Order: sequence, then structure tokens, then C-alpha cells
Amino acid sequence: MAKALVLFSGGQDSTTCLFYALHNYEQVWTMGFAYGQRHAIELDCRQNILAEIPRLFPQWAERLQDDVVCDLASLALLDQNALTSDAEIAVKDGQLPTTFVPARNLLFLAYAGAYAYRREIHTVLMGVSETDYSGYPDCRSQTIQSMEQSLSLALDSPMHIETPLMHLDKAATWQLALDLAGDKGLELLIAKSHTCYAGDHSHFHPWGYGCGQCPSCLLRQRGWEAFCRTR
Repeated sequence: MAKALVLFSGGQDSTTCLFYALHNYEQVWTMGFAYGQRHAIELDCRQNILAEIPRLFPQWAERLQDDVVCDLASLALLDQNALTSDAEIAVKDGQLPTTFVPARNLLFLAYAGAYAYRREIHTVLMGVSETDYSGYPDCRSQTIQSMEQSLSLALDSPMHIETPLMHLDKAATWQLALDLAGDKGLELLIAKSHTCYAGDHSHFHPWGYGCGQCPSCLLRQRGWEAFCRTR
């Protein structure tokens, strides 16, 4: 049976990837990470989304398999950045954003490979994109391709890292969610997912919860507005 493991944070992009996996694979596992992130509310959101999917999409209920959350709390001790501390969220010319967590995606994929190996899963999905490029070098296609090769060699087993959003902007990501999951999918994304770097889940906007000011919120808002203009 076609199997896939989704790196699922509870944000818009990873939820869209979960829709994609449930649409295209017969068995889908999910993996999240607790790494001391200031927006740890996403861990609660991911559970809420997983609980809603069987109710909203009964055709996917049997496809959804086990979920696991890996404890990577030590990651916050290795580097002081705006996602694992109260440092300022900022993007400065010529520098990586302060929200960059060094090697985070590489660690996520290494854990995913270890988990997938024993379950004979050969596809890992993640929601990285280089179109709305945030400055994160571990989101680039070249990085993912390199990691795919390294995992396959290290495990002595083929491992494919699928990135459905790699060449989509945020408006196209909203459209993909609609195509895969319909209006119910959009409503679930808006009501239940969390993408705000600041961890603000108290202010509600047409595109979902967030502070409305951090780079992640602004990107999501602009994408939503562009998507709405095309509907």
C-alpha cells in the first residue's frame, strides 16, 4: 500500500500537505516536533486538526494512521533565535531572518527517516517552499534534494522527500487546499491552523489567527487576499 509520513506542525502549509497526502496516499502518518518554539500553540492546533479530519472528511478517516510528537527541546539551547526565545522578530538586509533556526529542517528529516524506516515508509512530505522565499537556506530545493540522497544512503533504503508547495506562492497554496479539500478544507485551515511566529492565537482575521504583524502573518494575509481576488 502507498504510505507517506507528513511533517505536520499544525500550520497552513503543513495542513495543506496533509490534505495532499490523504488525497494521494492510502496510509498517512504524521509527525510533529516540540522544540521550545515560542508559538507552541501550534502543537495544540495540530491535535485539533487531526481530530477534525475524520469528521469532516470521512473518506480519509481510514487513511489517517498514527501521530507522534518528538521532543527536541534541546534545540532551543543550541541557538538564540526569535522562534526559540523572546528575541525580536526581524528581517535585516543581508542577513538571515532572526526566526531562522539553524539545521531545524535537517533534524526534522533525520527523525522522520528513522521513524519511517521501521514502518517501511519511503515518502516523507513537508511544506517547505522557495517561491515565497523567507531566507531560510534549509527550505531550498537543493537542500531537500541533498537530504533525500543522504537519508537514502544512510538508511540503505530509498527515501523520497516530497514537497508539494516548493514552487507555489501562498495564494497558490490556498488554491491547492481548496482543490484538495474544498470549502471544508479552507474553513478548517482558517479556524484551526496556526502559522503566526509570535504565537498569537487570540486575534482572528479572515485568513485565520495571528498577530497580523509578523512576517508569517503578513505573508499569509497577502496570499489570502491574492487568492480571494481570483475566486
